[in-house]
Amino acid sequence: MRQVNRRLLELAFDYPFLMHASLAVALTYDRYLNGSPDCRRTLEECYHWSQSTVLLNRRLREPIETKDKDPIWGTAAALAILSFSSPDACTPEQAWPLKPSESSDLDWLRMIDGKMSLWYMVNPLRSDSLFRVMAATFAQMNSPLPEGGIDGIPSALAAVCGLKDSSTAETNPYFHAAHTVSQILDLPDGGVTTGHTQLFTRSIHGPFKDLLRKRDPIALLLLYIWYRKASRSIWWIELRARVECPSICMYLRLYHKENHAVQAFLPGGALADRWN
Repeated sequence: MRQVNRRLLELAFDYPFLMHASLAVALTYDRYLNGSPDCRRTLEECYHWSQSTVLLNRRLREPIETKDKDPIWGTAAALAILSFSSPDACTPEQAWPLKPSESSDLDWLRMIDGKMSLWYMVNPLRSDSLFRVMAATFAQMNSPLPEGGIDGIPSALAAVCGLKDSSTAETNPYFHAAHTVSQILDLPDGGVTTGHTQLFTRSIHGPFKDLLRKRDPIALLLLYIWYRKASRSIWWIELRARVECPSICMYLRLYHKENHAVQAFLPGGALADRWN
């Protein structure tokens, strides 16, 4: 990854949209490292983020040459990180899902989808791409999931999701999300990679995505479990998890306290030691 970042820095001097994106991510990471009590994005972060977005959108309306593909993919990845790491809230009470519904809820999913929509155009696995060294990460992101059953899913999680040996993605909307979450649960925190975490975010589509938007308790629980694990190793996930993870917990306790199966996974519950 250091090799990729070094080369992107060199390219940034020729591609202003990449330079602005790189500066915005650097400023966000600096805020994370300093543990700043001010959770809001700084003016400098907002400026470079905005400039990068405007310049990239303008560039995408022009013909794309091979030499442009890596800077475009690097910028798209940076913008996705910025979107995820910058919740519009400083406290759990202000964060989704506790806050009132807005059209911008789960906007970070749109940015991830937007980045992946560029995949076939830029092909970061092509032979001359600097991102080719990340082939193992991309393979992890796209690794196939089981077609049916509950092998690998802890029994308590399978039960709360209503999953059985006969379950498939067509018969149960939690199927893929439960499988992807389960893949990282027993990994050491230091062994959880971006590829592992993005396997889960790519499972957020169709009926499961609709359930998340509706604040379904099981869908929220799966996101909560993923946050708890992924945020320990990926800094930009931690920045959002700081407010959304406790917000989910508070929401479930406030509106679904009668759902004892869900409550068992939360801090203080019967299964808390395994899932927190």
